[in-house]
Formats: sequence, C-alpha cells, structure tokens
Amino acid sequence: MAILDLTNFENAPLQHDPFEFVVAQGVMSPEAIEALNRDYPAIDLPANYNPEDLEYGPSFRQLLDELNSAEFDSIIESKFGVDLEGTEKTITVRKYSEMSDGNIHTDHWSKIITVLIYFNPEWTQEGGRLRFLRSKDDIEDYAAEIIPVGGNMLAFRRSKNSFHGYKRFKGERRMVQVNWVKSSRFAWYAQQLARFGTHTGKRLLRMTQGS
Repeated sequence: MAILDLTNFENAPLQHDPFEFVVAQGVMSPEAIEALNRDYPAIDLPANYNPEDLEYGPSFRQLLDELNSAEFDSIIESKFGVDLEGTEKTITVRKYSEMSDGNIHTDHWSKIITVLIYFNPEWTQEGGRLRFLRSKDDIEDYAAEIIPVGGNMLAFRRSKNSFHGYKRFKGERRMVQVNWVKSSRFAWYAQQLARFGTHTGKRLLRMTQGS
C-alpha cells in the first residue's frame, strides 16, 4: 500500500499570487504518519541530511522510494506544466529548526521546483509555519501559511520573487524536501546548500562563486 495519496495534491489549484505554488492537506493517512514518525531518522542537529547518510525504518524507506519514482515526477510536471527531464532530483531530510532558520529567501536560482512534506503530529506554535510572501521584507504580508503537521504538502516553482520564510521557532519540525535542480555545476552547489544547512551552505556557495 502506498504511503502517499496525492489525490488532494492533484486536485488542489495552482496558485499564481505572488508566484506559482500548490498547497495540499491529507497526502498521508494518520496511520502512515504514525508509522513514518516511528521510522523517522534519528537526527540530532538542525541541518538537512541526505537520506544515504541516515538510518531509518521501512515505512520511511518506502516514502523515499515513492518520492524517487517517475510517477511522482510526472505529477509535479503535470501540475506546473514543466518538463523535468534532464534535471537532477535531490531529497533531504530535516528534523530540527533553530532560531536562525526561517529567514525570507527565494531559494538558489539553480532550483526549479521545491516540494516540502511535513510529519509533526501536531502544531500549536505561531513560529515555524511556512509563509509564501509578497515581498522580501514583510513576514506578515503572505498569500498562504502552511502548518507543518503530518500530511501537509506544498510545492512551488522557484522564481526571482518566490519569497518564503517563517517566524522563529526552535524545536522539532520534521520535513522532507525534494528539489529538481538544473543539471550543471551549480546543481552541486545547491545540493551542498541543502546538505550542510542554510548558513554553512551559503558560505560555501559564496566561496565557490568567488564572492
């Protein structure tokens, strides 16, 4: 039985204000969320990790297989009207947010599409709720706010105005991120940005670009 049920995602409208994005709830059953949290990787630090560097249980392995599938690519292509052939797909896993996370940004230009799937059983905090923003300097001027609870999934097309971020939060904020990246030497930089975390990755990116 599949972990992901993407019916709600496929039926959700593609929003265009202020950039292209989709938000869907219920892409996993309560039973699947429970199993995934039981099998979630034992992560201790607030950083993004490549799955091959982690240990996890069978349901989480199945989720990764589904995210790696051609069927998943096809659903994303259909929703955004984009051809992802020839791109590189990266998947990273994160468990913790720290107070320096959530800064407003657009993502690196090498990224084409970003997907986030959340796993927390509940969420009562004001911080940590991802917002799709209309500007680079106002966290309160948002078009959508996504609570990072299990079964919530979002996707957006990266653009020069795909601003997003969240209010400060420190604690468990479980998620998997999928990116389709332009196939070039900059794809490697983007992977390092995800793998080593926001601040280390940005420093590495600046060094590799000579700025």
